[in-house]
Amino acid sequence: MPGENLSRDEARVRAELLTVDGYEVDLDLRSAVGESPSETRTFRSVTTIRFRAATPGAATFVDLVAPSVNAVTLNGRELDPAAVFDGSRVSLDGLAAENVLMVDAQCAYSRTGEGMHRFVDPEDGEVYLYTQYEPADARRVFANFEQPDLKAPYRFSVTAPEGWTVWSNGAEESREGGVWRFAETAPISTYITCVVAGPYHYVTDTYRRGELEIPLGAMCRKGLAKHFDAEDVFLVTKQGFDFFHDNFDFPYPFGKYDQAFVPEYNLGAMENPGMVTFREEFIFRGKVTQASYERRANVILHEMAHMWFGDLVTMVWWDDLWLKESFADFMGSFVLAEATRFTNSWVSFANGRKAWAYRADQLPSTHPVTADIPDLEAAKLNFDGITYAKGAAVLKQLVAYAGRDAFLEGARRYFKRHAYGNTRLGDLLAVLEETSGRDMTDWSRAWLQTSGVNVLTPLLTYDAAGRITELAVAQDGGTLRPHRVAVGLYRLHEGDLTRYARAEVDVTGERTEVPELVGLDRPDLVLVNDDDLTYCKVRFDDGSLETLRGNLGGITDPLARALCWSALWNLTRDGLLPAREFAALVLEFAGVESEIGVLQMLHAWARSALVHYAAPEWREAGGRLLAAGALKELRLAAPGSEHQLTWARFFAATATTEEDFALLAELLAGSAEIEGLEVDQELRWALLETLAAHGRADEAALAAELARDDTASGERHQVRCLAARPSEAVKAQAWAQVVESDALSNALVGATIAGFAQPSQRELVAPYAPKYFEVIERVWRERSIQIGMDVVRGLFPALRDDPGTLEATDAWLAAHESAAPALRRLVLEERDDLARALAAQECDAAAG
Repeated sequence: MPGENLSRDEARVRAELLTVDGYEVDLDLRSAVGESPSETRTFRSVTTIRFRAATPGAATFVDLVAPSVNAVTLNGRELDPAAVFDGSRVSLDGLAAENVLMVDAQCAYSRTGEGMHRFVDPEDGEVYLYTQYEPADARRVFANFEQPDLKAPYRFSVTAPEGWTVWSNGAEESREGGVWRFAETAPISTYITCVVAGPYHYVTDTYRRGELEIPLGAMCRKGLAKHFDAEDVFLVTKQGFDFFHDNFDFPYPFGKYDQAFVPEYNLGAMENPGMVTFREEFIFRGKVTQASYERRANVILHEMAHMWFGDLVTMVWWDDLWLKESFADFMGSFVLAEATRFTNSWVSFANGRKAWAYRADQLPSTHPVTADIPDLEAAKLNFDGITYAKGAAVLKQLVAYAGRDAFLEGARRYFKRHAYGNTRLGDLLAVLEETSGRDMTDWSRAWLQTSGVNVLTPLLTYDAAGRITELAVAQDGGTLRPHRVAVGLYRLHEGDLTRYARAEVDVTGERTEVPELVGLDRPDLVLVNDDDLTYCKVRFDDGSLETLRGNLGGITDPLARALCWSALWNLTRDGLLPAREFAALVLEFAGVESEIGVLQMLHAWARSALVHYAAPEWREAGGRLLAAGALKELRLAAPGSEHQLTWARFFAATATTEEDFALLAELLAGSAEIEGLEVDQELRWALLETLAAHGRADEAALAAELARDDTASGERHQVRCLAARPSEAVKAQAWAQVVESDALSNALVGATIAGFAQPSQRELVAPYAPKYFEVIERVWRERSIQIGMDVVRGLFPALRDDPGTLEATDAWLAAHESAAPALRRLVLEERDDLARALAAQECDAAAG
């Protein structure tokens, strides 16, 4: 429906006309349990909105996506639902200066993670509900003005089945006769309102600071309660509140602080004030590494930062989405490093988050951090590596540019000046100019209003004695920007690469001299952007690259080492370093990597190098090398260590020979053991997926494993493994379940897609390449945007890495110029990844 895709222009006109004074939302969720009388299970939603109109007599509309509307009353005047409701909007005319609107609707429960998601736990049959709205799915639950700048206070009341508990943004005021009533919220945007309901396991605590007390709660499904380490969640939560209260000088403004870990969640988490929701995979069912705990802590702190950046002060429209996401992403790592046990969080940021940004910023769909977002479909796609990770990296550069104290003082003034309001880019720049004394106009133009990533390369000359006579930094890559960088010089001694000199410099233009380092002895390694102060791709001079080939594992500083790995991966993706050479570096040096998050990223990169960037004729040999190297390191790793677990998972993912498969089967059966390695349920599924993909685990074996792990998580694992089996019939069934039917929930759609295309099954899935281009426009039109995104991205024939697939993609794009812009963007991104893979394969073939 065209009316679902609200445009920026429509939102601006409506904001100029309306001021919203408050909502009362009454939901009856008793229909969530029991047998459904119809194919579409619905619930009653009654919304009362009080609002003012600047122009009496004007017309507007309220947003609502629902199967039906029972009644609409505007200022006591009953409107005919058949005349005013078109499926996504309720038309309103003849507005008064002050208005009261009542909309009584039947809204649909969701199985896509959008709106009011309904989940039935296969373990015990219990039903769990939660809402997820960003950017514009609150209208699937209640009638509203669905745009971020029409803030208002909300009062929710919920009628729930017997035995349930209900939570919302506000504190519970009463519960009587199955009706739960909640306190009125502060003025907030529609997309961060929230309801969670069901027989959740709930744990409480309290944050205390002077006279301030914040009630804390954490919840999950009953089936996960035995795995729920709520004490660690509360620890990080309290550390975050300490940091933000110390530095923001604005007490947490939303009363209580509940955190719900919910099933089948599309995102990492969502910053609903007072009622944050997370994906339940952050509750760990088996042994995981500290990197997993660090990621969870990062997300907890990211969402907490949103209480100020996003909830208290909100962007006017989605163009300035970065005003909340970039800041929250930056603050997540910042607070981790300064207030928690995860003091090396900037290493993870440099190695992981920025890799996401570098990829996104080199796609044809790249955009400035401050983006041009004409409508809601475009907004949905801009929750990407640029808005999050590049924006966070740019803010890290801003802190280096403006100074930490000026940055935090700017934040404090920003919150006080714009509390409960909406802002644009200029509002933030104004306070930063005040606090830093720097002109932010040029900085903003260079960093926030342009796209693309710069490349910084060291240029050196030496005298006859081996001393540096000149050291400069060359900059290229699109718009040249000002970079505050550190240049580090490293010396090799007895196998260790350690820094012996460092200079900070403002890189501007194509070439910048670094005179402070002239006259020093010749370095073995020159690292531009040492300490990761800026956002750029780093290149190496020939001598430094040769040093890394032989001594990468000897870099003693973990951040410097992570930066070198990241730079080498970018060289591989850019077709400048052969994939087989990158794989060889991983095999040579990953075994001595101390940072577990970096090691996990290296494993992911090595697999990508083999699957996408290696020459086809080398893949089989390369696969054997990776698997053999993984098994070697698995046996060498300290028994019971997180490194051992990480190498075990890498071996399971890369196993390629009959001997490999036999060992996986023996580990699964318990007839083989590796000292210290616990083959828990999560690791069992990892072993089984590889065995299934290579025809060594059939449907009966997977059914037996599900009987052993008859849980929601087990069901997702089994579905993925079933789709991974090497059979034409299996692939046909998986394709039909995802493309031709909407019976599967979002989580099971994702699991099926994940299992469908296995690197070892390129020929088996080849027939689906032309089918993909035949169906994607229909899928986009008929399915929710989240499912549409999953299908278009996940089923793109990336394993058909040949010029013919590239030509087919180009042909579809040429023939579908009028397709939805968001759909075209997704296909363009996949096309770019495929073209990059083909170029990298040429580089690797030349090396062979």
